[in-house]
Amino acid sequence: MLTCKQASQLISQSLDHPLSWYELMQLRLHLMMCGACNRFRKQLNVLRVGLRKIRANVENDSAIQLPLDAKARIVEKVRSDQHAK
Repeated sequence: MLTCKQASQLISQSLDHPLSWYELMQLRLHLMMCGACNRFRKQLNVLRVGLRKIRANVENDSAIQLPLDAKARIVEKVRSDQHAK
């Protein structure tokens, strides 16, 4: 049986990549019994949908432009965060 900490980690990981069959079954079982983790999963999903909408709005708004140095800093930060994982 998963702990809430383990379940929250799997919920977060599931946003980045598909879970294994075993992980998915463990998580589903935990979510059937744990309201707090279910709420956490729903909250993450709301954030994910909201961020996608913001991204789409920003990408489609020609009035929003970042200076090249700001873009370079963002790209570098994302790369360094990915390598830290």
